[in-house]
Amino acid sequence: MRLLFDQNLSPRLATRLVDLVPGSAHVQDLGLLQASDTSVAEFAEREGYLIVSKDADFFEPALLRGHATKIVWVRRGNCSTAEIETILRRHAADIAQLARTENLYLLMLY
Repeated sequence: MRLLFDQNLSPRLATRLVDLVPGSAHVQDLGLLQASDTSVAEFAEREGYLIVSKDADFFEPALLRGHATKIVWVRRGNCSTAEIETILRRHAADIAQLARTENLYLLMLY
């Protein structure tokens, strides 16, 4: 399991969570900062990443197209990177369950 952090999240999350999810990356690290959401989703699916985002940019199109990209949607307003890290750590088992469950594509975290 690897996480791909969307541009609306800090690039530092990939390194701050390396003990929990090694091999994770930020879109910036992979040259995808300017890529469309569709391109990012296709990359994530092809390369085995779960997308972590704070907005609905990935969720809504996935509903319409039935896209198989797995999404961790952090439903939190303005908050610090440390708070996002805490949320992800607190829900590590849920994220792992999302990764290994074939017909599960979305995890909303608050």
